[in-house]
Amino acid sequence: MAKYKVEISGINTNDLIVLKNEEMIELFKKVKEDPLAREMLAQGNLKLVLSILKKFNNKYDNMDDLFQIGCIGLLKAIDNFDLSFNVKFSTYAVPMILGEIKRYIRDNNTVRVSRSIKDLAYKVLKLKEQYINENGCEPPISYLAEKASQSPYEIYMALESLRDPISMYEPIYNDGGDTIYLYDQIEDKKTNSNDFSNRLALENAIDSLANRERFILDERFVMGKTQTEIANELNISQAQVSRLEKGAIKQLKKVLK
Repeated sequence: MAKYKVEISGINTNDLIVLKNEEMIELFKKVKEDPLAREMLAQGNLKLVLSILKKFNNKYDNMDDLFQIGCIGLLKAIDNFDLSFNVKFSTYAVPMILGEIKRYIRDNNTVRVSRSIKDLAYKVLKLKEQYINENGCEPPISYLAEKASQSPYEIYMALESLRDPISMYEPIYNDGGDTIYLYDQIEDKKTNSNDFSNRLALENAIDSLANRERFILDERFVMGKTQTEIANELNISQAQVSRLEKGAIKQLKKVLK
């Protein structure tokens, strides 16, 4: 499978049509009375589904199933789209298609999570989305805990329940040397693996950092990028990235003492 191309059995993606905005508007005017208009709208937006599937290209083997689910989301978007809101169809359809795919993945996950934890997780996700829309940054876990009337530990565990299972042999870091795999980071039985207090303390400390400092630490130590790569992304010098990184680490040490 090509890196930037989603391959679906029985479909030549090069032959798929793409409707212009004006064409879609005319079809939407007729869609309730003309079943052919609905079919044409679906056919003309299949590439939109494929573009969304790129997010899952290297995570799931059966892309055909995800494509079918994405098409269901597309049809739901077509059936519920309202021209009077004066927005592009893609703006409305993308979150609906993506949501349909994520629900399918969640419900078919091999790890079963209780309904109450799932409900809390989605409540917290809604709170996060509202906070980000209003403030332009991630909310502190203490804020989410207060709004959801739960402890920080319960918030953390609820959000963790939505993560996809990964292999112990998943590479998690490579900076040009030996690759570090997930199993390299697993604690042995002598460690206190049930104590999340240090993790929560660290997350609260990270929440105290400025947005740019949090971004740099995440890109450096989670994504494994070099200071030069981050400097190019932020349009600043490598020396500035180094200074901000050292300052953020110093601030974390100060808060965690």
